[in-house]
Amino acid sequence: MMGRAKSLVLAAAALLAPGLAHAAAVDAYYERSVMAAADQRCHLFTGSLAAALGASQAQARGAAMRAGVSNAQLDNVQLRAYGAAGSVACNSNDITTAANRVRLAFDGYSKLQTMGYRGDVSSWWANRASSDHYTTWRLSQTEPFGWNTMIFGIGGRGADTGLLAVASFVDGAKPYSARLVLRDAARAPEPFLNMIRASSEGSIPLSARMPPASATRAFFPQARGDADRMLLPAAAVSGTAFRFPNAAADALARLDPRESVAVEFLFSSGQAVRTAYVEVGDFAAGRAFLASAQR
Repeated sequence: MMGRAKSLVLAAAALLAPGLAHAAAVDAYYERSVMAAADQRCHLFTGSLAAALGASQAQARGAAMRAGVSNAQLDNVQLRAYGAAGSVACNSNDITTAANRVRLAFDGYSKLQTMGYRGDVSSWWANRASSDHYTTWRLSQTEPFGWNTMIFGIGGRGADTGLLAVASFVDGAKPYSARLVLRDAARAPEPFLNMIRASSEGSIPLSARMPPASATRAFFPQARGDADRMLLPAAAVSGTAFRFPNAAADALARLDPRESVAVEFLFSSGQAVRTAYVEVGDFAAGRAFLASAQR
């Protein structure tokens, strides 16, 4: 019991580090998971602080996966963290000390309005600010493909947000539909990373981070329309927007951060399919960061 309590306090102390560089990736995920589990059981933090801790937990999980740790291994780490948190009484001095350290660590973080999540190739940009009067991107990644550009992520107006793909085509073409293609975890539990196509620096292009077609699933949009000006890529004067179901965002958040997904734009003439790729990266952490503004 005393060993478990001590690990709880040490986990909270480790949260004071500015990033993951001072701890092994798995240890960082364990530390954040211990405190998240303690909060779930003992209701230690405000909603915004708990959500900030959750975003940090998701980011730590992504870092561990980039280091080569499997989902199954991280699930076991999370179970150990739940066990450690559940072994200490909610009114104990250890819980109080650990909770105070978490509040100190995340006081500033929970107040941030914007956050960038750098990936291997691309980055996600999160913005908690929202408006009831115009549409904005809340979490987005910009990807050029050929001479065209797509912005993909979470956007909308006020509380009405969803997973969007907005594309502008230099020839003015307008796709009649699109599909979001990603790994089907039921058929392929681990990501496909084609190292044969890696550069001399070890960077794998996004197109080489997709599984074969036999191991994918696809989501089709709920809605299509002309993109709002605020959602268009830079310098674009027009574009087409597709909104995908919430289930697609949930599936994306469960993927390995090293892999990619494809957005295939479908046309009735000419080049029938034009494909853009998105790096999964810290999508889950960015989505959790946005959720913390709604608590």
